[in-house]
Amino acid sequence: MNLLKNKFHVGILVLSVIGNLVFLPSAAGSPNSNLAVTIKGLKNQKGQVCFSLFSSSRGFPRSNKRALQAKCVKLENTPLILNIPSLKVGTYAIAIFHDSNGDGTLNTNYLGIPKEGFGFSRNPRIITGPPKFGDSAVFVAGSSTDIQINLNYLFGS
Repeated sequence: MNLLKNKFHVGILVLSVIGNLVFLPSAAGSPNSNLAVTIKGLKNQKGQVCFSLFSSSRGFPRSNKRALQAKCVKLENTPLILNIPSLKVGTYAIAIFHDSNGDGTLNTNYLGIPKEGFGFSRNPRIITGPPKFGDSAVFVAGSSTDIQINLNYLFGS
């Protein structure tokens, strides 16, 4: 009976240690994360880079109104690193373009093909149109998540 009682106490001790580890604040991870996005492949330093951050497929990648964040950043350094702070742990996708003429719009030709550089998180292959949210989605967790977006230029700058 004593042996059974000792095993029971050891089991309770192990469960309490594991329970305490699970509920420690450091074990739970940061409630907010930083997403650092390195932009590669800029053809020049003209204009600005505009990005939209989405937390779901609604509006991705075209509707800034449905984006969690949308903003343009003047070009000053290469490579350009965008820091998006205070994100909750979750899945996000980014659409970005090099607004070389500074008009705040991704300029396209008469067929709708971009005349300025563009890119998406996870750098999906672009064949006949923009990617789906799932093809560009990245999981953001921990204190910082670092990704790289390579710009595509189909025409001109």
